[in-house]
Amino acid sequence: MVATPEKPQYKVIGTRPIRPDGTDKVIGRAEYGIDVRLPGMLYGRIKRSPYAHAIIKRIDASKALALPGVKAVITHDDFPPPGDTAMTMGEGGVSTARFMLEGIMASKKVLYRGQPVAAVCATDHHIAEDALELIEVEYEPLPVVSDVREAMSDAAPVLHENLRTRDMAPLSQTPSDKPTNIASHLRFARGDVQAGFAAADIVVEREFETSMFHQGYIEPHNGTAFWNRDGKLTVWCSTQGSFSVRANLATLLQIPVSQINVIPMEIGGGFGGKLVVYLEPIAAVFSKITGKPVKMMMTRDEVFEATGPTSGTYIRVKMGAKKDGTLTAAEVYLAYEAGAFPGSPVGAGATCALAPYDIENYVIDGYDVVVNKPKTAAYRAPGAPAAEFAVESVVNEIAKQLDIDPIDLRLKNAAKEGTPRPTGQKFGRIGAVEVMQAMKDHPHYKSEIQGPDRGRGVAMGFWGNVGGERSATAAINPDGTIKLVVGNVDIGGTRAAMAMMLAETLGISAEQVHPHVVGTDDIGATGLTGGSSSAFAIGWTMYELGLELRKKLTERAARIWEVPEDQVTYGDDGVIRGPADAEGKPREMSFKEIAGRLARTGGAISAGLTTQKQGAGPAYGGHIVDVEVDRETGKVTILRYTAVQDVGTAIHPSYVEGQIQGGVAQGVGMALTEEYYWGPDGRMQNASFLDYRMPTTLDLPMIDTVLVEVPNPGHPYGVRGVGEVPIVPPMPAIQAAIADAIGVNLYKAPMSPRVVLEALLDKER
Repeated sequence: MVATPEKPQYKVIGTRPIRPDGTDKVIGRAEYGIDVRLPGMLYGRIKRSPYAHAIIKRIDASKALALPGVKAVITHDDFPPPGDTAMTMGEGGVSTARFMLEGIMASKKVLYRGQPVAAVCATDHHIAEDALELIEVEYEPLPVVSDVREAMSDAAPVLHENLRTRDMAPLSQTPSDKPTNIASHLRFARGDVQAGFAAADIVVEREFETSMFHQGYIEPHNGTAFWNRDGKLTVWCSTQGSFSVRANLATLLQIPVSQINVIPMEIGGGFGGKLVVYLEPIAAVFSKITGKPVKMMMTRDEVFEATGPTSGTYIRVKMGAKKDGTLTAAEVYLAYEAGAFPGSPVGAGATCALAPYDIENYVIDGYDVVVNKPKTAAYRAPGAPAAEFAVESVVNEIAKQLDIDPIDLRLKNAAKEGTPRPTGQKFGRIGAVEVMQAMKDHPHYKSEIQGPDRGRGVAMGFWGNVGGERSATAAINPDGTIKLVVGNVDIGGTRAAMAMMLAETLGISAEQVHPHVVGTDDIGATGLTGGSSSAFAIGWTMYELGLELRKKLTERAARIWEVPEDQVTYGDDGVIRGPADAEGKPREMSFKEIAGRLARTGGAISAGLTTQKQGAGPAYGGHIVDVEVDRETGKVTILRYTAVQDVGTAIHPSYVEGQIQGGVAQGVGMALTEEYYWGPDGRMQNASFLDYRMPTTLDLPMIDTVLVEVPNPGHPYGVRGVGEVPIVPPMPAIQAAIADAIGVNLYKAPMSPRVVLEALLDKER
């Protein structure tokens, strides 16, 4: 760990206590969505389209309804008319109720293979499965477009007759008013790009492609709903945001939010993919019709084909530099697949693409394009990995052509406090330089790499991080512990992080805080767990909640001692001190001592509040990787990997390290093995974990982590989000390492054995 000298000396923060939910998850007592069992429960299954693009001519469910055990069949017509109400998709994604409902159940046209067209519920899961075969659907197939560049051409089949290109920024230029697959266009610009290129000694321009990638969470989507006779709807599901599920259900089903209680179960992975509702609205409609609780869950192939992966992309990057390494200009063109409905993360890609650097002249164009594929969803730093893969690869080529150390070139152009961002804001205190310097000083970078066909690469990554609304209540128990109630879904150890920050504020141990995650009926408004927001946002809540408890305990101590409140203080060591007594002895009580006296001195003490804080500190990561390339098979082996990251303050260093290692593993999958492989008919050919090749422990060495701590001044404990950044640098770092190993630059991810071999064959021709 690299700690800044000015870092405060904490007692709890920075330690590594055991996570509060650890035992339940290890012994299997933790309850996930599949564990929900209710009396009289029915089971639902979905009839999905075998076509990627087709008109629905007819649906006949009469044979399915006649099957014993079948209780109901529903189609799009069983939902209220949706309208065009804007709906949040999480991590900046926005859609409309109409598009969202079409994704849940198609009306007149299917736009991707796997899109739901009907659903059935029955007394048994197998009966429901059999009934699917009895639902007759007649289609009229249409031409399929699955490539983003083809979809942007005038000759492409149009998915939505009413779709027109929408401007997302003032600098954008609106194309003609005609049906199109280009849902939106944005542009960011600074300085004079042409003058910047004219001042350059070299200019490098490259084109890149990236596949769709899936989040790969272990637990499939699931949801159980019970619509009670009093009109109250209760939903149990695997989600990253119970309040966003509640809001989406209220809009889609057109009932008040006060009539919906969403209970988040433990979550078996999300990474952004569980911010969207797929099954919950269908289960709710079934429950309303039958009066029974209804459970639904996806199979693995449904998860691949019908939930939201990240965008496939086409990107062009042109950058100019002087001989001394100064970057003088950049042009970035981003075309992102949104899937069947508008809403790719191209905006985030555009704001992140050049963020590690201070470049005087640039223009960034971003296009959101619909294609006949499943609607994309957030995936860890959504939009950033593809954009920064392209930019970082070009930066490495510039360093190579100028014969400048790639980290020295980055240090020369690094973004600093005051550097303008594409959105016009200026960076506050950031750690880009500290990360780059830590990379340069690391023994891995200083070591010598030996052996044939081995190479080393480096790359930077950026994510802006976000804050958001969080609520919590805390009640002091007589034994000196605290019952902490939150709505913040726990992914990756946030129970531990929030317990530690509350404990730090109160001067007690983390083990004295017992956190509980509850449903929307039992806590105030709480934002989603995503975008690296949770530790920052809930940390603020814990800090202010702790201050409120300190205030109340100070007042109680003053009452117990019968002294003025202004003569009582609450110390950071958790000890309350007052003026000396009549005998001159100091008055003091520990947190545990006063907790035991509360019942007989005025009653128990509790507090609750909601916070909504901005000021999330952006984060940078820098990676160093060594690889070996097998020229016969094209296989790339990771020999050594080091991930450096500015984490602000590491609340629980083990969980921060785990976040970084997990992000690197997913980024390595993007770089080398994972891809959506499509047939000409728009069908995914590898919809299983057997064929969608994610890295395993056998594919990775130990991933070394270096935690650089540049505290975020916008947080009482200096927290920056840590979960998004580490997935960004692997693709360009590995691309550079492969180039160093075999002298071939690859511009397509994944850089699979096929891509490597084709590049080697092209080089030999």
